[in-house]
Order: sequence, then structure tokens, then C-alpha cells
Amino acid sequence: MLPAVPGISEPVDRVSVLEAVTDVALRHMKLDEFLRAVLVRIQQLFEVDTASVLLYDSAAEVLTVEASVGMDEVGHGVTVPLGVGFTGRVGATRSPVVLDRVDHTTVMSPLLWRRGLRALLGVPMLAGDDLVGVLHVGSLTPRRFTEEDTRLLHLVADRVALTIQAEVSGAERAAATALQRSLLPTRFPAIDGLRFAARYIPGTGMTVGGDWYDVFTLPGDRLGVVIGDVAGHGLAAAVVMGRLRSALRAYALIYGSPAEVLTNLHAKVSHFEQRSMATVAYGVIDLATSRLTLSLAGHLPPALALPGQAATLLTAPPDIPIGLGLTPPWPRRETVIDLPPGSVLALYTDGLVERPGHLLDPYLRQFLDAITHDDPNTICTQVTETLLGAAPARDDVALLVVRLTPGDGLATT
Repeated sequence: MLPAVPGISEPVDRVSVLEAVTDVALRHMKLDEFLRAVLVRIQQLFEVDTASVLLYDSAAEVLTVEASVGMDEVGHGVTVPLGVGFTGRVGATRSPVVLDRVDHTTVMSPLLWRRGLRALLGVPMLAGDDLVGVLHVGSLTPRRFTEEDTRLLHLVADRVALTIQAEVSGAERAAATALQRSLLPTRFPAIDGLRFAARYIPGTGMTVGGDWYDVFTLPGDRLGVVIGDVAGHGLAAAVVMGRLRSALRAYALIYGSPAEVLTNLHAKVSHFEQRSMATVAYGVIDLATSRLTLSLAGHLPPALALPGQAATLLTAPPDIPIGLGLTPPWPRRETVIDLPPGSVLALYTDGLVERPGHLLDPYLRQFLDAITHDDPNTICTQVTETLLGAAPARDDVALLVVRLTPGDGLATT
């Protein structure tokens, strides 16, 4: 490495910077190897002693050291809250920050001032409007980082941010897909007199989101049916969905009332997942009486086709969604519906019937018209073909269809 001097003795040109981060040899490296290789080149080109990349976790609002040269920040698990200290300020303001004094009053990490750094330059790594992380370089000797230094380091940061975003997005899609597949039911309960079918269709450009459905048996000869939609997409939404699904199942074993289950789920999410929001429709079918007790948390009402009749939307009051710390203006409510043999119940998420800039009613009518008294799998196909056609869904879609077959009542097997 060239010795650090006050200012760059031979200015780094734009071509050298671009070559440093677009070298074909870097393309097939793993992300950690790519970042370290780029940082080594930055260290040489800018004649600095240290260089580090911190990635931004939007859920936790912290920056975490992902790669570093010239000092061992990675091995110490350094994290910086957004807005705190030197790096946190770069991320919060999304603007470059230059320091000519490095101590406990200007930086959060003791590693930086204990290393003996005398000057730091940090720039945000942005991909469009998204903060990907922060790139910073440091000098062990007094140095004034110039506007040209800042501009060129910004150029590096932009190129690195795009590579990171592509790599992280791919990894998150794979993880979210695996999580989603592990949480959606692989088989439905075997219950005489009931038949089930479902669909989950991710939206355009996404692998998964926060939509889910669930069917599970409960003590007392009862059956729980759920459809839900967590706000957002990708891994973060899938993780929240998994937590809600597990919590709802747990509350369903404790509380017999769907309204009580959703009340406790709301309290849990509002306290522990304060930035999360979801709509949920939860119903319990009493297998002895073929009666559904339903509670809606901001969710669209299910459709019901009684024997020999066309499908209609259930008349059920929609209480506020789950989460966001909101306080329901009244206790959550329930609606009780009889399900005679031959009835078809269809629960769905809004991605099936909502279109940006269009009225909801025409799509709800198409949905109801597509529900027949066929087997549930055929109904699912008819509904998705009618509403989605050959075009990919813009938003996630979950659909759950339950049909009560004619017989001598319902019973678990």
C-alpha cells in the first residue's frame, strides 16, 4: 500500500475508480469476498489506511459492519444505530460526512479511535431511493479529504450499492420462499364432509409476501380457518407472517372465541411488532352444528354460496386491522353463519380483487360469479383464471376454499 499523505498526491481518476469496482474478475465472487476485494482497491487508489462497508437493516434501523480492511471491525460485530455517531449520521442524512477529529465525541465505535485514525470520510450507499449502507475510509495521518475525494468515493459507493442490493435481494427472495413454503399448509385436515383447496400466487417481481392461509383442528370438535395479509413484501413480511401464524394458532388453543383470539393477537403485534400491520379473517367451524363463527380484523369479508344459490359476500363487521398500536374503538365482534351441506366458503386476500385506480365492486362481482358448487380445486382454478387470467398478479394472492359435501354431518378422521 502506498503511504498515507495529506491529500491524494496523484489524483484518482474516474476511469480508475470505475475499473476498480466493475472488474469482470469480481463478478463471480461471493458478496463478502467481493466487498473485501473492492475495499482493498479503494485502500490503494485513495491511499487510505482503512476502508469499511456497513449494511443497513431497515427493520432494526441499524448499520452493521459487513467488510473491512485495515482494521478488524467485522470480527467485533459492530452495529451502529441510524443517526448515531459518524456512520449513523451518514446513513441518516444520506450525505457525505468528513471528520478531521476522531474520538468518542465524533464516532460511536471505539475501534475507530483506538486504531489511531486522524481523519474519516463516509458516504452513503444508495440504490435509487433505498439506503443500502455506508462506505467509509480513514487515514492514520492528518488529512483533508477533498470534494474530489468525496465525489469519487460516492461513485464507488453507488456501484457497490447496486451489486449489494442485487445479491441481498436474491438471498432474501430465496430465504423468504423457503420460509413461506414451510409455513403454508402442505396438507389439510382429513374431515368427513369437508373438502379444501387453496392457492398462493406471488405478485409480479416478488417471490413471496405476507399473505397466508391456514386450516387446523381445535379441541371440542372444532376447526379453525384463517386468511391473512401482512403489509409489505419480501423476507421481512414473510417473517412477520410466520410470527402471526404461530401466535394465532397458540391463542386459538387458549380462547374459544375468534374475537378474543384476534384481540390478543392485536395486543401481541402492537407491543412486540410495533411497525407491523396485517388484516386477518379468522373463523371457527363447529363440526357438530356446521356453524361458522367469524371475526374480521380489517379484512374483506369471505364469500358464501349456499346450496343451489349464487355466492354472496358475508355481512360481517370489519374491525380495525391487527397492529400499528391502534386501540379498537369497541370490542372485536363476531358473526355466526350456518353452513348447510353443499355450502361453499371462499376466503381471499385483497390482491385477488383490488386493482390500483379501479373500483373494487366489478372485481368482487367477477369473484362471486366464478364461485360454483364444484369441488374446491376446480373453484380455485375458476377464480384465479377469471380474476388473474394469463397476466401475472400485481400483488400477492391467497385463496382458500372450503366445501361442505352432502352427508350425515361433519367429523374428524
